[in-house]
Amino acid sequence: MGKHDELYQRSLSDPHGFWGEAAEAVDWIRRWDTVLDDSNPPAYRWFAGGELNTCYNCLDRHVERGRGDQLALIYDSPVTDTVKRFTYSQLLEQVAQFAGALVARGVGKGDRVIIYLPMIPEAPIAMLACARIGAIHSVVFGGFAANELATRINDAQPKLIVSASCGIEGKKIIPYKPLLDAAIEQAQHKPESCIILQRPQVEASLQAGRDYDWQTVSEQATPADCVPVAATDPLYILYTSGTTGQPKGVVRDNGGHAVALTWSMRHIYNMEPGEVYWAASDVGWVVGHSYIVYAPLLYGCTTIVYEGKPVGTPDPSAFWRVISQHGVSTLFTAPTAFRAIKKEDAKGDYLKQYDLGPFRALFLAGERSDPDTLNWAETMLKVPVIDHWWQTETGWAIAANCLGIEQLPIKHGSPTKAVMGYDVQVLDESGKEVPRGDMGNIVIKLPMPPGCLPTLWGNDERFRNAYMTTYPGYYLTGDAGYQDTDGYLWIMSRIDDVINVAGHRLSTGAMEEVLSSHQAVAECAVIGAADQLKGQLPVGLVVLKAGIDKDKDEITKELIQQVRNQIGPVAAFKHVVIVPRLPKTRSGKVLRGTMQKIADSEDYRAPATIDDPAILDEVTEALQSIGYATK
Repeated sequence: MGKHDELYQRSLSDPHGFWGEAAEAVDWIRRWDTVLDDSNPPAYRWFAGGELNTCYNCLDRHVERGRGDQLALIYDSPVTDTVKRFTYSQLLEQVAQFAGALVARGVGKGDRVIIYLPMIPEAPIAMLACARIGAIHSVVFGGFAANELATRINDAQPKLIVSASCGIEGKKIIPYKPLLDAAIEQAQHKPESCIILQRPQVEASLQAGRDYDWQTVSEQATPADCVPVAATDPLYILYTSGTTGQPKGVVRDNGGHAVALTWSMRHIYNMEPGEVYWAASDVGWVVGHSYIVYAPLLYGCTTIVYEGKPVGTPDPSAFWRVISQHGVSTLFTAPTAFRAIKKEDAKGDYLKQYDLGPFRALFLAGERSDPDTLNWAETMLKVPVIDHWWQTETGWAIAANCLGIEQLPIKHGSPTKAVMGYDVQVLDESGKEVPRGDMGNIVIKLPMPPGCLPTLWGNDERFRNAYMTTYPGYYLTGDAGYQDTDGYLWIMSRIDDVINVAGHRLSTGAMEEVLSSHQAVAECAVIGAADQLKGQLPVGLVVLKAGIDKDKDEITKELIQQVRNQIGPVAAFKHVVIVPRLPKTRSGKVLRGTMQKIADSEDYRAPATIDDPAILDEVTEALQSIGYATK
């Protein structure tokens, strides 16, 4: 048994001992009474009785221990041509000042604050300021539609909202204030006040008596001290889209979160304090919460806030410049970012211009990493490329190749093995474990490890119904896949994306893998379209690499043949259509469900997180050319 398997077994057989030891890396104001309170399942609570402050653990303790001059945060913005650096002492000073500004506006322990900001240093500053005073932050992706922001205002009922005059998406400037004003007008709950950061690109008009200028209130404030909170108190609420259209407010606690994230930096990402860690994501998503803001600072690393894109700001060299310029050790991003780079620069010409220095690992998550993209990244970067799997609900990795424990052999398409504390199982519809290698529903046996959601904001019943009732005693991940004979997990698709072709349950992920291995394909998606005879038929939507001049009909014939050869005739794979781009959320998730509704001529509502709604018209037109989307 290797080191990973030994530690894993111990984490399941002795969770109290395992996580009690891990918790020693966190500074506690009061030690916990019990590591795991399991008296009220499925509401498990970690480090019950313990008290701490997350902001103190991120900033103050590093300064107190003589590391105040170390870089804490680098802001890199190609869209404004700005680089700013903050040491731990400087970041602490700004956070304490802004926390004082919140206190002056009446915000206290347990109050909610919505943060609606772009990728600028003020976003982590506002988050940490809330944590400092025990307020609960809820970050809403900057530029989100007004009605979506209004539903989150109604649910979280914030005392105050923090926003900016604008965000910058590539070359587009997006004024935020009109969206914020419209959302407050629509919402039944009205915040008492708003603090607005004026950016030089746009000046927002402030409403007297409600809106305050960030600069002014920060300068006038008395710096605030850290407020002790219970380990089981909420640190933040993060909304994830619900199937009912009503977003689910995932709650994260303070204690378990600090312990799990601190542990993960060393053991999963193999980082040392003082090194530069870059999560190329957005603070609006869980990756931004966990690995732009909290984990790197808890562990004493330098983190990067990047206001730009993988391509187009200014070109496909953007990531290589940031890694080279700032000495990044580890990059964590979504596979879609690498597919975009690969599409524009398949030969890696831009990469050759840079020396990546201490760069030693790339981690991918957020959607399935197709083997072709992994292969390409490995070939270009010559470092381990680690696919790992987790969810907004868990807050950190469920399965990973834990580089800080031992590097296991990489299997392309698998996020390797379950991480410590996650008892991952694959069950059939009746709740029986399926044989190794067979597809099933992926679940996690309760209790889940520290850091995972204890409930949904203000809705314990929905928490139980959404995650805990399908298989009592287990958390339903919503993902389908299998475990192989080596114990490696294969996450093939969302449960909803397993399609039923004439009684055969087939994974769209497996077909996408085959399509993306074709040398002309940049990225692809497979959906199940309704069919009177077979129930569903797979339809492939494919984006070609830049500069491909081969006949498109020839490419589609080759792709259909490739799937039939590798998956078999059972897939009944007959339709591939070439599209200019795939519809995605801003975090890079492909909107397969929306495309399926378009194909089946059903009514659909474009999600508020969609990157560009015009893409849906392109997809509709393409599907109509092969006989779908007829109404």
